[in-house]
Amino acid sequence: MSKIEKAKGFKHSKPGLWLSIGTSAFGAISVVKDVRKAREESDTLKLINALVGAAALVTGTALLVRELRRLGDDDVLLG
Repeated sequence: MSKIEKAKGFKHSKPGLWLSIGTSAFGAISVVKDVRKAREESDTLKLINALVGAAALVTGTALLVRELRRLGDDDVLLG
């Protein structure tokens, strides 16, 4: 298996999924900062943008958790 094939497979491995979830957690910090700034400035458009970004992070994290659970279900040693 080439290095490129291994790298592509990492995204769908348990460590890869956990890394993606962790990255989403750091993205949440940015969203919180954006919401605070938008509220301070009373900028409705920036607030909507931050909330849409938050919804995208929540949805993306939910998809990653679902994929992680599916990988867990396929584990032969658990069952």
